[in-house]
Amino acid sequence: MAKKHGKKYMNALALIDRTKTYPIDEAVSLVKKMADVTKRNFDQTVELAVRLNVDPKYQDQMVRGSVVLPHGLGKDVKVAVIAQGEKLNEAKEAGADFVGGDDLIQKIQQGWLDFDVLIATPDMMGKVGRLGRILGPRGLMPNPKTGTVTFDVAKAVKDAKAGKVDFKVEKAGIVHAPIGKVSFDEKKLLENALTLIKAILAAKPSGAKGQYVKSMAISASMDPGVKIDIFDAINKAQSLE
Repeated sequence: MAKKHGKKYMNALALIDRTKTYPIDEAVSLVKKMADVTKRNFDQTVELAVRLNVDPKYQDQMVRGSVVLPHGLGKDVKVAVIAQGEKLNEAKEAGADFVGGDDLIQKIQQGWLDFDVLIATPDMMGKVGRLGRILGPRGLMPNPKTGTVTFDVAKAVKDAKAGKVDFKVEKAGIVHAPIGKVSFDEKKLLENALTLIKAILAAKPSGAKGQYVKSMAISASMDPGVKIDIFDAINKAQSLE
């Protein structure tokens, strides 16, 4: 059964041609215009969806990485750090919200998950690994590939607070990631989007064949998506300094 959309959604939909792809700067502008029409009672997250020509069930076609967006995500990111010794003080001084060792692991085992990012030092991963069933499904498991398993906890905390985005291709071959809030001006949203696209391009796996990026769309969380001209977006992302 087709999903029935409300009046606000349909009014926003009237602003775009669903059969058309738009230059990325125009797509960003349309997302902002639709948000002005729908006037949601919260600051919507703007998300980018990139469909890739990969099958992530094969290891050499997995796409994963992280990038610090130049204008952040527009939210206060709660960071937890599992470490020991001097690294605990280092994490606190860098601005981590929650810091601990075995005590923090036990707290998470008991169901506490009041954080957005979890960072762990490599010497604690033997114990953190036991939390896989809790953290894995929520995308919170520390991983060396995303810089959340590291002895440089100060940098990891600062990056997370600055708006670092971890991205990973889903089973269907799509990368979904936030790039900011609808309250951001168009320039900031555009620069964040291009920065993320550039990182996805750089993460192209060795097993990817043919055209790597198949399609791309941008949307606010409750509004219609706008299809992006992939060649325009790729060219602009690659020309970023």
